Amino acid sequence: MYLFGASGHGKVIADIATANDIKIKAFIDQDITKKECYGLPVLNTLPADQEKLIISIGNNAIRKKIAQEVKNEIGILIHPKSINSDSVTIEEGTVVMGGVVINAETTIGKHCIINTNASVDHDCLIEDFVHISPNAALAGGVEVGEGTQIGIGASVIQGIKIGKWCVVGAGAVIINDIPDYSVVVGNPGKIIKKNII
Repeated sequence: MYLFGASGHGKVIADIATANDIKIKAFIDQDITKKECYGLPVLNTLPADQEKLIISIGNNAIRKKIAQEVKNEIGILIHPKSINSDSVTIEEGTVVMGGVVINAETTIGKHCIINTNASVDHDCLIEDFVHISPNAALAGGVEVGEGTQIGIGASVIQGIKIGKWCVVGAGAVIINDIPDYSVVVGNPGKIIKKNII
């Protein structure tokens, strides 16, 4: 497997691969000054061998742009020390970090990041390119639109709908639906501006 993105986020994903006995051949990064990351070589172009690939970049918009360009088969990586209901659906390109809990009948889209110790309860719908940050908690029936970032330690009550390409600030408490492209902070969460992507 290859990891596209030689950075700290990529190191965490490399550890998940190792925990699953999956060999990482190399990182790929467009920064030509990078030659090595986490003891692995860094290539500056996609190799021709079409090995499975994970995009290991935390920025949702950049992850989407790269996903539209690469032709490799896309993998999924799930940390063995996460807890995921058998009824959960997880699509290609998504990574699930250690300590995560994903409960019954939840759907996770493509190229998502469910980060360390995040909790996603039953019947949630997480669309493509979403990042649920460490220690964020989503109650049952929450919907999160494409490209949205839920900040570290944020809490979302049951049944909330969060639009696409939103940013929910660290520690925010979300008790009302959030429209597309909103930046929300505080307790209770308040929209402070529109997100420009």
